[in-house]
Amino acid sequence: MSGPVATDDATPVPRATAQADGPVVEITPGRVTRVGSLPVRRVLPQRPRRTVGSWCFVDHAGPVPVEAGVAFGIGPHPHMGLQTVTWLVAGELLHLDSLGSEQLIRPGQLNLMTAGHGVSHAEEDPARAGEVHAVQLWVAQPAGTRDGPAAFEHHAELPRLELDGGAGTVLVGDFAGVASPARRDTEHVGVELTLRGPSTVVPLRAAYEHALVVLEGRVTVDGAAVEPGVLGYLGSGRDECRFVVDAPARALLLGGVPFPEAVLIWWNFVGRTREEVSEATRQWSDDDGRFGRVRSSLSRIEVGPPPWE
Repeated sequence: MSGPVATDDATPVPRATAQADGPVVEITPGRVTRVGSLPVRRVLPQRPRRTVGSWCFVDHAGPVPVEAGVAFGIGPHPHMGLQTVTWLVAGELLHLDSLGSEQLIRPGQLNLMTAGHGVSHAEEDPARAGEVHAVQLWVAQPAGTRDGPAAFEHHAELPRLELDGGAGTVLVGDFAGVASPARRDTEHVGVELTLRGPSTVVPLRAAYEHALVVLEGRVTVDGAAVEPGVLGYLGSGRDECRFVVDAPARALLLGGVPFPEAVLIWWNFVGRTREEVSEATRQWSDDDGRFGRVRSSLSRIEVGPPPWE
């Protein structure tokens, strides 16, 4: 699994938040696409659900078996205006970027890369036999930091807490009084929930909108079943939510204050206008130095002009 949407063919549309005024349960199927050679379920963005808080992109890959010696990494490619959040359930990946970072990530660890004005990176697969199961998420950076310097951080350990009928690992933000050390530029939260059942009451912030992305099993919320491959949008105004399972399940709970800015996502860029996305695309194609260079054994990924040109 890789951080980029190097094969994203989505039509560029301004992303405005279509938040619900109060609690809801909206189940919206994602779509199957490919990142390199790896099939993924893309559950965010969607029409009309473009963001959940500042979360603007979610790809869920696997679980898929991997044969020893067969790699599927993604070569160097650019990002701007976003943070990549990489989370593994199974397998290993090697992160390389134009800052000089070289970091192997394993299940239960977090890689967070801040693109700011521009960065490039690659994800290499160690090609070891086993299974790959991963989630790649993007967070839209706000106006105050989206043109700032790029950065990378790795967290080998993250805070955990026990819940009645389950447990939580806090990837980003603050959850039930437990805070992740990972950087965040907006008020948002990401938590992996392992649910043993039969039910677990999870505390939430009423000012946040929330969504559930199930990685394994099935979770029922207010009578609606949420399974892998769909986005379970929960709206806002909830102080807590009850998750019901009939077998062990694993899910990501995502939330945050509704993102106040309309954003435009095309290829690997999160911008505000077509002009700035076009300029970023030209600069990557010209290799003018804005996005730096990555030392990788994989080929640099090229892209044509945006469809509005």
